[in-house]
Amino acid sequence: MLEKAPTPPDAPPLAAPSAADLLAWYDRHARRLPWRAGPAERRQGVRPEPYRVWLSEVMLQQTTVAAVKGYFEAFTARWPTVADLAAADEGDVMKAWAGLGYYARARNLKRCAEAVSEQHGGRFPGEEAGLAALPGIGAYTSAAIAAIAFDQPAAVVDGNVERVFTRLYAIDTPLPAAKPIVRERVAALVPTDRPGEFAEATMDLGATICTPKRPACSLCPWSAGCRARAEGTQELYPVKAAKTARPVRRGAAFVAVRADGAVLVRRREPRGLLGGMTEVPGSDWRAEPHGDATSHAPLTADWRRLPAPVAHTFTHFHLELDVWRATVPARTAAPAGMWWSAAADLDGEALPSLFRKVVAGAIEAPVSTGRPGRR
Repeated sequence: MLEKAPTPPDAPPLAAPSAADLLAWYDRHARRLPWRAGPAERRQGVRPEPYRVWLSEVMLQQTTVAAVKGYFEAFTARWPTVADLAAADEGDVMKAWAGLGYYARARNLKRCAEAVSEQHGGRFPGEEAGLAALPGIGAYTSAAIAAIAFDQPAAVVDGNVERVFTRLYAIDTPLPAAKPIVRERVAALVPTDRPGEFAEATMDLGATICTPKRPACSLCPWSAGCRARAEGTQELYPVKAAKTARPVRRGAAFVAVRADGAVLVRRREPRGLLGGMTEVPGSDWRAEPHGDATSHAPLTADWRRLPAPVAHTFTHFHLELDVWRATVPARTAAPAGMWWSAAADLDGEALPSLFRKVVAGAIEAPVSTGRPGRR
């Protein structure tokens, strides 16, 4: 719990926040986003397309709007409807997703598109329960689609909304334990006439006004009713539970470059971390150091180690990869289950950001002549 200064006994009561105030602000300041039907469009009868709402919400999980826009426009240009995405090759979907991270989302995207096409005639269910039954759609995404695409009175709570409401009501229970409290507060304010726009408005408020640092409280439509602002504690919310230290795992990655510039790659197992994505060959990742790293090399070559490992942080652990590079003759055959990707084709491979860093570092950096040792 936060320690707060006591409220002066003669302090005036705070104004009750209202959906009407927020929606009036949204009508003037709504962000223009490629998946959204803005206030003016809605007044003209334009409805958000459920496919585009769903796709954007999946992409936006753990990712910023700025990062998503380009991916969203490329996806919808290539697969304009859910039926198009359902019929797409999974490898192509993974390639188009490369760089967005959290790759299970891409696999579930394909599965969900197939389910909508095969089980629902290409139309998304219009209520939370039906949406939540689809592959890869959880409580948040089902609420977001139900509200934004179908104007169902659902409480939509993402990170921006958590920040807004923990400040608005000075909810000092740490997250994630505070999530049910926040959801209850949001649900109490959702209007029956514009629930989808209310959801978008709360997100916009958190993204543009009620920001993590230095929130623009003087511009906020709910400032008169915000308890954290009244107490001067805005930046203390939301309260988060103490993080546990992430363990460190280590491994080795091998970048074989053919004389013509092609790089040796393979596909990861379909399930698990980075499942179905493309990678350069390497060892498993473990807490204990590997012994002779080159015993995991995919072929015999003059392997040289880069001076510094490539570091990458996943949700639950830090990874350090020793990167080894070798140049091999142009006629070198690819081992079973692997292929040579031409230099011009590498950008189109489903390489997650980790392995893009590995390949870029191996091609550009000097190498060590030292032999592998224990770490």
